[in-house]
This record gives sequence, C-alpha cells and structure tokens, in this order.
Amino acid sequence: MKKIYIFLFVCVAVLSAVAQTTPNLYRAVDKAKMNHWVDSIFDAMSYDERVGQLFMVIANPKSDTRNMQRLMRYVNEIKIGGILFHKGDPVTQAEVTNRLQKASRVPMLVSLDGEWRLSMRLSGTTRFPKNMMLGAIEDNDLITEYGKEVARQCKEMGIHINFAPDMDVNSNTDNPVIGLRSFGENPQAVADKGLAYARGLEGQGILSVAKHFPGHGDTAEDSHYTLPAVHHDRARLDSVELLPFKRYIYDGYAGVMTGHPVSYTHLTLPTIA
Repeated sequence: MKKIYIFLFVCVAVLSAVAQTTPNLYRAVDKAKMNHWVDSIFDAMSYDERVGQLFMVIANPKSDTRNMQRLMRYVNEIKIGGILFHKGDPVTQAEVTNRLQKASRVPMLVSLDGEWRLSMRLSGTTRFPKNMMLGAIEDNDLITEYGKEVARQCKEMGIHINFAPDMDVNSNTDNPVIGLRSFGENPQAVADKGLAYARGLEGQGILSVAKHFPGHGDTAEDSHYTLPAVHHDRARLDSVELLPFKRYIYDGYAGVMTGHPVSYTHLTLPTIA
C-alpha cells in the first residue's frame, strides 16, 4: 500500500459538478443565434487564429505609441481572444479598449481583476469596502446590490469579466496575501457572501470568476513569490477549502480561477500485483 500525495483527484471531484450544472448565463441566451454566430466566426478562422483566441494577455492601459504598438501586435498578429488590463485610469483604459476592439476582427473579452470594484485597479473610481467588511453584513441582498453596481460600472468600461468573488476561507491568521480579500473564516458564510456578489454581477451580464481554487486561505506564504501548500485530508478540504467553490459551481456560476497553492491529501491505493 502506498500513500500518495495528490491534488488532481480533488480537482476532478469538484469539477465533476460542472457536468451536472449548466451555467446561468448560458441558459439565458438564444442558443440558436449564439451557435450560428460562433460557427460562422470559427469556421472562417485559421488554426493560428483559433489558438490565438485562447490567450488573454495582461497589459497596461496606456495610450503612448510604444504601448499601443505592442497591444496592436497582440490583436493583429497573435489574434488574442481577450485582455486583462493592469492598473491605470478609466479614461485612458476606455480609449485603449475602444481602439483595440475596433482593430480586432473578433470582439475581445475584456476583463478586470476587481475583487472590491474598479478602484482595485483604476484610479479616480469609487472606493468600496474590501470583502472582510462586507462579510460582516447580515443582509446578503445588500451584497447582491453591491455586485449589481460593480457590474454597471464594468459595462460602462466595456468590461465583460470580473475575476471575483474571492471564495477563500480566511482560516490562517498568518496568511500574508488573502486576509481582507476574504469574506471571513466561516466556509458557509464565505459561500453565501460570494454567491450574493456573483448573483449581482451575472444578473447584469458580467461573468463572475471564483478564486483561488482549491483555496488559498490556510497558507502562511504568498503564492506570488513561492509555492504554498495546504496540508489537509479530503474530509477537511471538502468541509472548508472546497465548500464555497462547490456551492458556486452547483449554483451555475460562470468561472473558476485556479490559484498557485498545492493542496495535499492522502490517497491509499491498492498494490498492483
């Protein structure tokens, strides 16, 4: 008998829920019209263009000549499918977005890493509390309304995807990177608040993305600089780290972002004769 430290089986266990749940935004569209449009575009693409559509690049929303030349090369030569803007200001980002969308043959997906609204990335925009403070709100309908307002601002900026909510359970006080980004230390409460936020976003047509799967709350290291590990068995992962993500998937929300941490769990496999 061997004890094997493995992460993939946890991913399979959670993501198998995807096959059982149709995303809410997909259910809401005219599928015949959507499929006709997608097929007409896809069939006209070269293989290189199809590969390019898989890439979403990170870029600064600057309108200087050098930066615009680089971004135009992404659009015209690589045929990227999307863009994630880094920190900037809303006026310049809107200008750059319009120029890139005009140049792209296929409309690009524009995304935001905005856990606590546009102000996380764009200067001069309305500042709202971080998730830890929102986690203290008892009325989750208020968080849904908050999500709707974030969605409204995203649409004004031509943004289609918000990489939020953060569904990490803040169970480690030594965590250097999650902290206030989490809705709290209770897994069910984190799920409730995160789902309320996602409901507001997707109810207004903005794709939500839960993160950081499989859970970054119980780590004492910053995954931007090293590879943290979460040392727990399957029962613990199911009841804490994975619980918000499972509820998010089963409730039909759009996307999940994987994080950098490795989750360890024990599998006992039979010996092969």
